[in-house]
Amino acid sequence: MTKKFRRVDFKDIKVVILCGGRGQRISVETKYKPKALIKIGSKPILEHIMEIYKRNGFNNFYLLLGYKGHKIKEYFKKKKFKINFIKSGISTGTAGRLLFIRRFLKKNEDFLLTYGDGVTNQNLLKLLKLHKKKNKICTMTIVRPPTRFGEVKIKKDLIIDYKEKRKAGSGWINGGFMVVNEKVYMYLGKNKKEMFESKPMEKLSKKRELIAYKHNRFWQCMDTLKEKEYLNFLLRSNKAPWIC
Repeated sequence: MTKKFRRVDFKDIKVVILCGGRGQRISVETKYKPKALIKIGSKPILEHIMEIYKRNGFNNFYLLLGYKGHKIKEYFKKKKFKINFIKSGISTGTAGRLLFIRRFLKKNEDFLLTYGDGVTNQNLLKLLKLHKKKNKICTMTIVRPPTRFGEVKIKKDLIIDYKEKRKAGSGWINGGFMVVNEKVYMYLGKNKKEMFESKPMEKLSKKRELIAYKHNRFWQCMDTLKEKEYLNFLLRSNKAPWIC
């Protein structure tokens, strides 16, 4: 008999958050603090993201730190999260940062992965459930906002092509909320400046190891001041979908 999928089954799963970048497109805010500490309302966006995971039952965080990472550590030391702070370098790429957590992972272990600059109202348990069902290396949330990110082509639930930062086509893009298996390290090189969103994801799609989770509801990143202002507007208006 198939074991019933329950929240408690995954309470200890690792949540890895890439929060080491400089945030160059919003540099007016990041001169003295990392992008992940830019506030939406009274809290940094990183705290909003961690609360999304915690509401879904996950509270075992691995924060991959880089630019001004000590400030993230200082801010969260009194917060009610279970956090492992991992220094991963200032100029390290997103794939390079993942190299720093390999020692914490068991063989074939699944972990949740996201960036420190985007919020959503998606059900992350459903994302994990789809990943377990499809049994592939990576399951990626895809969304349909204005296209500036890695565009994907899908056939059923399988991502058959992945291209980083192309012009609008199908409209589906990388939403950043993922589940990844430890086998992903077969697709990562040793170059610490490598970006996960480039060759590694393209290789995964070619090998039919990249699954799509379609999220048609709210998702928003914060790459620019305009996007920061939009998220603050939603919060002030009591219309913040990632909280409601």
